[in-house]
Amino acid sequence: MKKALYPMLAAALLLSACDEADIEKGTPSCVRQKIINLERDTPCDEGAYVKEYSFQGKTVYVFDAGNCIADGSAEVTDADCNTLGYLGGFGGSIQINGENFSNAKYKRTVWEQ
Repeated sequence: MKKALYPMLAAALLLSACDEADIEKGTPSCVRQKIINLERDTPCDEGAYVKEYSFQGKTVYVFDAGNCIADGSAEVTDADCNTLGYLGGFGGSIQINGENFSNAKYKRTVWEQ
């Protein structure tokens, strides 16, 4: 009986749902919290993501709520969650702090829906 109970208990623990999003290791805690909030609050069923870039000598994060918002913008923050600006949106902004964001170097996708 005990031999059957332990594997079932282990399987139940592995399959149980977790409240935290699947976020890459090494992500700053404030960015992790913003991702959890984005996952919970995004109006889109798909397409939301957070990507990490190197830009203007800093690590920055782009938070995109998904592709269901026609004129939605993506927030750009630094590792301390200070908002640097927004990309896209109604005006199609492509600059952050006066520099074209196309100069940013992609590092990794931290989270995606």
